Amino acid sequence: QASVAILVVGETVGEGEWQGVVRVQDVRATEKDRVKIAESFRPGDVVRAIVISLGDQSNYYLSTARNDLGVLMATSDAGNAMHPVSWREYRDPVTGTSELRKVAKPF
Repeated sequence: QASVAILVVGETVGEGEWQGVVRVQDVRATEKDRVKIAESFRPGDVVRAIVISLGDQSNYYLSTARNDLGVLMATSDAGNAMHPVSWREYRDPVTGTSELRKVAKPF
């Protein structure tokens, strides 16, 4: 599972920070058994997700299992802002290297 900090709800920026979790089965709507969290999200990614459950005492359960949900902004291992090139890949324009992510389809 991926742990996330919830900073914005809808269009409202929160005063604090809430904790959320994206479980493996909530990353994609299809091929759930083939999902790898490390190929979907990385630390520092900005992710759009929906709350699907209040979860446990300390975490909201989140889902990215729609085309418009997933990573919105990603930074490469080299520290450069990356651009999406497909539904599962971001590319660093400086180094040309690609990294796997669960990419959110733009509005």
